[in-house]
Amino acid sequence: MTSDNRAAVQKVLIITLILNLFVMGLKAVVGFGTGSLSLLADALHSVTDSANNVLGLIASRFSSPQPDREHPYGHQKFEAVGALGIAAFLGIACFEILQGAIERIIKGGEPVKISPTELWLLLIVLGVNIFVAFYERRVGHQVGSPILIADATHTMSDVWVTISVIGGLIGVWLGYQWLDVALAFPVALLVFWSGWSVLKDNLPWLVDQIAIAPEAIHAIATSVPGVINCHDIASRGVLGRQVFIEMHLIVDAPDVETAHRITEEVESRLAERFSPVRIVIHVEPPTYKSEHISFE
Repeated sequence: MTSDNRAAVQKVLIITLILNLFVMGLKAVVGFGTGSLSLLADALHSVTDSANNVLGLIASRFSSPQPDREHPYGHQKFEAVGALGIAAFLGIACFEILQGAIERIIKGGEPVKISPTELWLLLIVLGVNIFVAFYERRVGHQVGSPILIADATHTMSDVWVTISVIGGLIGVWLGYQWLDVALAFPVALLVFWSGWSVLKDNLPWLVDQIAIAPEAIHAIATSVPGVINCHDIASRGVLGRQVFIEMHLIVDAPDVETAHRITEEVESRLAERFSPVRIVIHVEPPTYKSEHISFE
C-alpha cells in the first residue's frame, strides 16, 4: 500500500502559493508600468501558477491513497485530475498571450519603456521562479506527488519565459521595440508545450492505460516454483505511484494450502519489483489450459 503524502504536498503548495503571488504582483506592477506586452503575458502565466497551487491544494485534500467504502482503489486519481486542470490553465494562458500579441501587431500600441531598476526587479522574479521550480520538483519526486511534479514543470516553463522576456526587455531598453511583440509568440509556444507535457504524463492514469508489459509479469510469475503458467494478465496505474495487477495463475498444487503458498510467493516477487502494487490472483488447477497472456 502506498503512503499518504498529502501533508508534505500541502505544505509545499502553500509555500509556493505565497511565492507565486509575490512574483505575479511584481510582474504585473512592472508590466503595467512599462507597457510591455511580453511581460504582461508573463504575469498572466504567473496567474495560472497561483491558480494551480490552489487547485493542487484542493486536489491533494481529496487524493488519499487509502481505500474506503466508496473508493476501494483509493483516491489518487484526484491528483491526476488536478494535474489536468493545470494543463487546462496553461492552454488558456497560451490563447491569451497569442491574442494579445496579434492585437498589438494589428492595432499597434504605446512604446515600451523600461528602466534598469525594473530590470533588476525582474531578476528577483527569475530567482524566485527558479527556487520554486527546483523545490517543487525535488519534493515531488521524494514523496511521489504528480501534482507537485506537474506544477514544477509549469513553473520551469515560467523560468524560461521570464528569461526570454528579460532578454527582450533588455533589447527594448537598447531601442529594439519590436522584440517585445516578437517574444510573445515563443512564450506562447513554451506555455503550450508545458501543458502538453502535463497532459501526457497524467492521461495514462485516468484512462487505465497498461502500466507493466504482461510479458514482464509473466516472466516473474513463471519463475516461481510450482507455477505452470499464467494468463489474462492486466495492469493499470503508474509505476512508482500505484499499480494494480490482475492475473490468472495455473499452479501445480495438491491442496489449497500449497496453492496459497505459491501465490504468496508470486505476489511477493511482483511487489518487490513493482511496489507500491496491489495484486489480485485467480488460482486455477494444473489441468487448465490457456495461452492468452494478456487481452488482445
